[in-house]
Amino acid sequence: MAELENEGPHTMPRFVGFLSSLLQRVAESNDTPVRGGAGGLGPPHRHHLLHQQQQQQQKVTVFHGLTKPAITVRSYLERIFTYANCSPSCYVVAYIYLDRFSQRQPLVTLNSLTVHRLLVTSIMVAAKFMDDVCYNNAYFAKVGGISTLEINFLERDFLFGLGFRLNVTPAAFQSYCSLLQREMCLECPASPLRLHCFFFSDEEPPAHHHHHQQQQQHQRQLAV
Repeated sequence: MAELENEGPHTMPRFVGFLSSLLQRVAESNDTPVRGGAGGLGPPHRHHLLHQQQQQQQKVTVFHGLTKPAITVRSYLERIFTYANCSPSCYVVAYIYLDRFSQRQPLVTLNSLTVHRLLVTSIMVAAKFMDDVCYNNAYFAKVGGISTLEINFLERDFLFGLGFRLNVTPAAFQSYCSLLQREMCLECPASPLRLHCFFFSDEEPPAHHHHHQQQQQHQRQLAV
């Protein structure tokens, strides 16, 4: 989706780094309940997740942690990127799932208590739907720092929360690419990225074909 410049096969793409900062900002902005009702969803060309607001009455779910995790969203996403070996498209699709989930489950706000569990669950579900080969729940649980039983519950509630709407059309994918391009340009106007439906340019070999060679090494590192 995003053109990479001078990035190695195991370097987190700039887009994924931007996505982590975007979700971090949304989570922090939702930490304080909105009094007097929520505002609008914003301009029609922007998606619901970017304008979700914390409600005074919210639903406590399996996605809520007891305390705010010490690990930042960026570090958490870097860990998932390093060990999960998902195809780059999964991160776009995971964002689409999060947006759909926020629309269907408005009482489950993406904040500092929920963002980590929602993130690892959405990426795992996206990987299962998008990739020919992906890790199982037990492995994703270990990457995410939670138990297998917990991630099973997270996956179940996430799928029901989505209404099992997992298919993403090319048009919808491109729409979210365009949205994220605008957000990235607003954040870094001096160095805009060209966004399209691929993470890699035609001239640059994708890193994904290296992932299979690194899976056993990553598993050994994770087990240490």
